[in-house]
Amino acid sequence: MALFKKDAPGPLANGAPLLAVRELDVYYGRAHALQGVTFTLDHGVYGLVGRNGMGKTTLCNAVTGLVRASGGSVQLAGEEILGRNPNEITKRGIGYVPQGRRVWPSLTVDETLRLVAKHKREVERVYTMFPRLAERKANGGAQLSGGEQQMLAIGRALLLEPRLLVMDEPTEGLAPVIVEQVAEALRKLAADSGIGILLIEQNLGVAIAVADRIGVMVNGRIAHELPSHELAADKGLQEKLLGIRSNDEEEEAAPVPEAPASPGRVFTVRRAHAEADAVPVVPLRSVGGVNRWDQRSPPVGWGEPREPQLDEPHRWGSAARSPQPTQEADGPKSAEVFEFPVAASAGRAAYVAGTFDTKGRELFFLRQRLEKLGLRVVTVDLSTSGKPSAASVHPREVARHHPQGESAVFTNDRGSAVTAMAVAFERFLLARRDVGGVLGAGGSGGTALVTPGMRAMPVGLPKVMVSTMASGDTRPYVGPSDICMMYSVTDVSGINRISEKVLSNAAHALAGMMAHTSNEVSETKPALGLTMFGVTTPCVQAVTRRLSEAYDCLVFHATGVGGQSMEKLADSGLLAGAIDVSTTEVADEIVGGTLSAGPGRMDVFARRALPYVGSCGALDMVNWGAIDTVPERFRGRNLYRHNPVVTLMRTTPEECKAIGEFIARKLNAMTGPVRFLIPEAGVSAIDKPGQPFHNPDADRALFSAIEAGFRPGPDRKLLRLPLHINDEAFADALVAAWREVATPREPARPISSTFRA
Repeated sequence: MALFKKDAPGPLANGAPLLAVRELDVYYGRAHALQGVTFTLDHGVYGLVGRNGMGKTTLCNAVTGLVRASGGSVQLAGEEILGRNPNEITKRGIGYVPQGRRVWPSLTVDETLRLVAKHKREVERVYTMFPRLAERKANGGAQLSGGEQQMLAIGRALLLEPRLLVMDEPTEGLAPVIVEQVAEALRKLAADSGIGILLIEQNLGVAIAVADRIGVMVNGRIAHELPSHELAADKGLQEKLLGIRSNDEEEEAAPVPEAPASPGRVFTVRRAHAEADAVPVVPLRSVGGVNRWDQRSPPVGWGEPREPQLDEPHRWGSAARSPQPTQEADGPKSAEVFEFPVAASAGRAAYVAGTFDTKGRELFFLRQRLEKLGLRVVTVDLSTSGKPSAASVHPREVARHHPQGESAVFTNDRGSAVTAMAVAFERFLLARRDVGGVLGAGGSGGTALVTPGMRAMPVGLPKVMVSTMASGDTRPYVGPSDICMMYSVTDVSGINRISEKVLSNAAHALAGMMAHTSNEVSETKPALGLTMFGVTTPCVQAVTRRLSEAYDCLVFHATGVGGQSMEKLADSGLLAGAIDVSTTEVADEIVGGTLSAGPGRMDVFARRALPYVGSCGALDMVNWGAIDTVPERFRGRNLYRHNPVVTLMRTTPEECKAIGEFIARKLNAMTGPVRFLIPEAGVSAIDKPGQPFHNPDADRALFSAIEAGFRPGPDRKLLRLPLHINDEAFADALVAAWREVATPREPARPISSTFRA
C-alpha cells in the first residue's frame, strides 16, 4: 500500500485538520436534510454510520460539491471549498468513491484507469494493489462482479492522487468474503498511505474495523461521536446508539416532543424485537407536508425508521385509506395515527431479484419501498442480455455460481441462458449468509428465474413473488416450499396506479414477515413427518393416535408435492424423522403417473442422518386424472375410478419389480437408522381379497425386489409381516419400529427459531 504513500501523513504543517466540516446545512426543497453537521478529520479514517435516509450520502455529495449547501463551512487542509465546482474540489485533493460504484459499463478496466492516470506506471500500481483487476483488465465495467467494480472505483479515485478519499457504502451488496477483502484494503490504505478517509458505512463491523473514530448520524445530524474501539467493546452502547439489540430487555423510550397544536399525522414505530416498545416519532404536520427533519428536538435513536418523503403524505392519507381524523364534540380534530412495523434487520437483508434490464423500474421501486421500511436491501440482477446493470449484484457475479461458470449462462440462447441462470441464482442464494427474505417480480420468465432460488431456501424464510403467473397453476413455481405468490393484476411493466399498489403491498408483506418472525415456540414436541394416501388413511391415523402425545405429527398427502414438502422440512432441519407409510409417489415416478414427487424422492435421508421408518403404502396404483386422460397405451389395464377426476391404475408385476428396486437403492443410501416394514397381506384399502386391486403376484414381485436389493446392517432392518397395511397390528409395528430408531438425539429446530437475526 506504500504505492500511494503521501509525503506528509498526519496533521498538516499549518495546524489545520485535513477536513473540517462546520454547521453544514443542506435542504431538498423544504426538507432539511443536513442540520448543522460538524466534525473534523485530522488523519486516518473517520467512519459515519446510520440508517438509510439519515443524510450520509447527502453529506458526501456536499463535501465533494455535487449538491449545494445552504450554509456552513467545508475546509480541506484549511482551505474553504464549499461552493466550488466538483472538478475544482477534485483537483484540490478529494477523491470520491460513490455508492453503487458507477463504473463505465462500456469501458474496460484498463481503459477506465488509463483515462484517469497521468502515467502508465500509476495504472500498474493499481494492478499491484488489486491483482484481480489485472486479471480482468480487458473486461468491460458491466462484466465485472460487484467486488471487482468496487476495486475499480477505489483504484480510479486513487489515481487522482487525493489527500482525502470519500467513500460511500463501499461494501454494499458484496458477498461476505469480498467485504473482508475490501475492508482489508481500506485498513492497509489508511495505515500506509497517509490518505485520510471519510467512510460512510452501514456495516457496523466494517466501520469499527477500519475507522479510528465513529460518528452516528441521525436525522441529518451527527448525534454521537466516539473512538471506534470504545464502540466495539461496549455492546450496550451499540444498542443504545444504533438500535442493535442482543437480548429482550426493555429499551428506554426516546423523549416524545410535544405535538403541534394543529392536527397532524403521528407515526408510531414498533420494533420487531420488542413489539410493545413503541416510540412515537415527531408528528408530520398536515399543512405543507413538512417532515420531521424540520424539528429541532433531540434526535431519536438510529434504529428509528424514516418517514415518507414530501411527495408521499397524500398517498398515506388517501390511497392507503388510512383512518380519517375524528371530530370531538367540543375540541379540535384528533391526529391520524399510523403504525410502522420496522424489521430488526441487523445482519439480514431483503434480497430483491429479477431481470433489471426489463423490470428495473419495478424492482428499484420495491427496493425503495423496503428501504423506507427500515430494511437493508440487496438488489440482484438475473438478466441474461448482457446489458449494463445498476443492481448491487451484477448478473455475471450470479452466473459464476453455476457449476460450469458464467460461460454456461451467457450462451446467446435465451432458453438455455434462463435455465442456467436459475441454477446459478439458486447456488448464489445458498452461498449468502445475510438473506433475511427474498422478493421477486416478473412475468413467466422472471418467475422461472427467481422461484427455484426461493425454493432452495429453508421453510420459514420469507419469500414473496409478484408474478403474472400467480393466478394459474403455481405448482411449477411454488413446489413444496412456502413461497407467497401475489398476482400482479396488470403486467409487470412500469409503475401505474395498480402496479404501485400491488408492488407496495408486496414490499410491506416481506417487511412484515421479516419484522415479525416470532421467537416464541408454540409447540415444544419434536416434529415427525408421516405420509398418507386415501387408501392408507386408517394406518396413518392409528399411528398418529399412538404418537401424538410425544410428537407433533405432521401428515403429508402423498400427491407428489406432499412427499416433496415433507422432505423439504427434513432438509431444513425441522423434522425429527419420518414414518413414510405411503411411498406411492414412487409408482407414479416409475410408470409415469401424475403424482410423482420426482426422482429425488427419499434422497434427503441420504443427506441427513434422520431416523426413517418406511412401508409400501399404495404402491399398487398409479394416478391419472379423469378417465379420458389415461394414456391410450394404458386403456386396457385394470383401471379404477376413484372419483370423477381421479383414475387409479393397478401396477403390474414388472412395474412392481422396478418400483422395488428403486426403493431398495434409496434405502441403501440412507445414512440414519432405517426400518422398512412390508405388509404381506396388502398395501392399500383396495389391495385385499374381494377388492379391485388384489393381485398377489404383483405384490410378491414388489416385496421380493425390495428384499433382494436391500442391504441390512446393525441399524438397518427389513421386516416382512403377515398383515394388511391398515390392520391395527401393523400400525403397532410401525410405532414400535419408530421407537426403536428414535433414540435420544438433538431435536428438530422449530420453524420460528430457524431464521432469527
